[in-house]
Amino acid sequence: MLNCTIDGPIATLTLARSERYNAITVELMQALIDQAAALSDQDDVRAVILNAEGKHFSVGADQKSGAPEGASTGRPSLLARRRQTELGQRLMRALRELRQPTICAIQGVATGGGACIAMACDFRVADSTARLGFGEVKLGMNLMWQAVPLCTALIGPARAKRMIMTGALFPAAQVEPWGLLDEVVAPEDLAGAARRWADEYAALPPVAVQMIKRSINAVTGPLDAAIMHMDADQFLLATATQDSREGRKAFLEKRTPRFTGN
Repeated sequence: MLNCTIDGPIATLTLARSERYNAITVELMQALIDQAAALSDQDDVRAVILNAEGKHFSVGADQKSGAPEGASTGRPSLLARRRQTELGQRLMRALRELRQPTICAIQGVATGGGACIAMACDFRVADSTARLGFGEVKLGMNLMWQAVPLCTALIGPARAKRMIMTGALFPAAQVEPWGLLDEVVAPEDLAGAARRWADEYAALPPVAVQMIKRSINAVTGPLDAAIMHMDADQFLLATATQDSREGRKAFLEKRTPRFTGN
């Protein structure tokens, strides 16, 4: 599900659900949180690469085996559902608070939670096949995980609205000049490019680098949590609508949804 390897000063976290296109489960999210916390305390690790096996980086929440945002086959209490919806916030915070510089290597599709995970890293390198987006709106959901401020900070409000409101996938060549990606390379060069970025930051003085990272994150997002503290509750409201049920049903039936505003 999640592999961790360390090669010299570089740690690599690899999403390993290629048979499900690295769809995100609660278990995978918790594994990422735990591993990020463990790596953050390792002085000999100076940079972290986050990548994925297979054709796609991640197609987002696993809609067929239980979405991490809180969808469930039973009907747990509202308290339990609210706790589960907050797991994404914890994941984003764990990745952002990794002390070491983080580089995300993206191939194929990175959508929904997959794109959020990529944004939580410091740098994003993609191959020319990559397409990024936020498909939640097509399922009648809001973008949560407190990811809206990150997206807006990277690409600006108009482009953030375009990506989040349409739910479309945008090719790497289009979003690189927007600032969502830092470099686009040929597919065969992706692993090497991510390692090159990691080696560059690993060679720098770690105390200064980690202080700078923390300061810049604090400057660019001082009110993010305060502004977005209700996005989990918005999700619980949105997913209770008929439109959300229709969106999920249409997704599983591979047809165009018919939204009514109810």
